[in-house]
Amino acid sequence: MFIQIIDDSLTTLKRPKQVKLLWSFWFSGFLFLSVANSAEFSGKLDTQIRLDERSGKDLRYQYRVRAYPSLVFGENSDWSVNGFAVTGDSFSSSHNTFNHSVSDNLYLRRLFLRYASKDGKTELGVLPTYKGRVSSTGLSKDGWIKGLRHVQNVAHGQFEIVFGELKNTQASSALHLAKDLNFFELEYSGNINSHFSFEVSAEHLLTDNFASGEVRYQAGIGVTYATELIHNVSSDGLKLVLSAATTVELFSQQLEVFGYYSYVSESFGARAELTEDFLATGHGLAIEVESSLNFVPLDWFAKFEVHDDNTRAQLGIKYALNF
Repeated sequence: MFIQIIDDSLTTLKRPKQVKLLWSFWFSGFLFLSVANSAEFSGKLDTQIRLDERSGKDLRYQYRVRAYPSLVFGENSDWSVNGFAVTGDSFSSSHNTFNHSVSDNLYLRRLFLRYASKDGKTELGVLPTYKGRVSSTGLSKDGWIKGLRHVQNVAHGQFEIVFGELKNTQASSALHLAKDLNFFELEYSGNINSHFSFEVSAEHLLTDNFASGEVRYQAGIGVTYATELIHNVSSDGLKLVLSAATTVELFSQQLEVFGYYSYVSESFGARAELTEDFLATGHGLAIEVESSLNFVPLDWFAKFEVHDDNTRAQLGIKYALNF
């Protein structure tokens, strides 16, 4: 039934013919394997409705739907096939706007084979942009990379290598076959001790080369501090993020609070717009608050940010369901 629903959605939304054919080929094979190997189907669905007030634009009422289907080949198998479908029409955009003439976007953005074991994991296909936690300098969590990822666990951390294509950022082209190998990343992440962790990486994207580093400190008072820096070696551009995250109690309600300062130089390049919720270059401040509603199974969130002369405020509710 799930496959038929997705297929009908692709047809209704008039996806490119080659995307639908590729999707049908992959999932027909996966369906056969799932029957043959008694595969387990699972997934997650999360939805969100928000008000988005941004300087220079009208107030927008938006919604987002994300689906994460997964097939595991047999009981306790290390092999799985994973997908990701979401609203929005581009790499870093995942919201549709109510009462908008072209707001019915829904695209399958990822489809990949994963082998996972105690030693790490390997992924092949149209991949997530991250291996786990999403950093503030990382690529958008709703984006994709066409290629191969391998993560190797070592004594005090993980090595990760990714190579593939990140070129056309329109969601309608996410499942097109890769043509150019223009993305490469090598990363090591690890723990220094019980309080400090870090990441260092080298990355090539399009024609630019990047070097980045991150240090996180988990304080004993329940606050996590982070310093993230990424340098565009090719253009001498820079992005810096200083952040703090904690949980506070207010009126018997647990609030997750995340605040940060960021700086993005003008010479940082096109990669700036591929990060999560990019607003503008220059100096910026933001604060995010999230909590649950006691009387219904919903979460609410609020975010306010200012980047030089640009401001943005968001307020919304969201709901997640595992199946």
